[in-house]
Amino acid sequence: MPGGRLTHQERLEIAEGLVEGLTYTEIAGRLGRPISTVTREVARNGGAGAYRADAAQRSTIGRARRGKQAPAAAASNDLPGDGAHGRDPEAVHELEERFTALMVGTGLPRMTARVLTCLYVTDHGSLTATELAQRLKVSPASISKAVGELEQQELIRRERDPGRRRDRYVIDADAWFRGWMASARQNTVLADFARQSARTLGATTPAGTRMQDIGQFFEHVGQAMIRAAEEWRRGSAATTGEFTPTERQAAGADRARAGADRKG
Repeated sequence: MPGGRLTHQERLEIAEGLVEGLTYTEIAGRLGRPISTVTREVARNGGAGAYRADAAQRSTIGRARRGKQAPAAAASNDLPGDGAHGRDPEAVHELEERFTALMVGTGLPRMTARVLTCLYVTDHGSLTATELAQRLKVSPASISKAVGELEQQELIRRERDPGRRRDRYVIDADAWFRGWMASARQNTVLADFARQSARTLGATTPAGTRMQDIGQFFEHVGQAMIRAAEEWRRGSAATTGEFTPTERQAAGADRARAGADRKG
């Protein structure tokens, strides 16, 4: 039935359809299911290239069991004040799986994506390394590597836990703004490197011309990213208030770097 859970037989048919090269729309038509049902099923079970019906069935059974245990586990897994808010545990787990898959699709390693997802779906928006390790059931070393990469991309920030000798990793409303600006800065670095390479290779040589083109591309993309981020920030500031000093400093620094690159 369209509104019920997928059966094992339906999962076998999904797997067969993927092997045949059918689209999600065609597979959904065969099953008489919404396209979104097939899309979610495949995405949370390894994607089109790795989907296996038996593994997907076992995973679904496991999620159902965890869902029944969730009320008892909530007290130990959630921070004070997080609360369940009447959420469906299975729906939340599915959300986490889809969010993680989306982040992996952007190029993040899976563990790094899991940490980012964990921070986003936590009401507090901040967790210690120990709390992250407990929630994700992984080693502290795995968490350390993941948060290091997220800090480097400025997608999270570190805060000292008041009164305790430990750090908290924080996700906030400006995380994507900072990450976007960090990426824009990287583009300006690539543009500068490419221009220097063109001079070294000789601007009129085929290799030099190629590097010059690369430099112009990354300069253009970097500038467009900065303009887009600043436009968003201006719209956000009009709604929520003024820029913070950190935001003004970051935006000004990016403009200064971009101007210096153009002169160079």
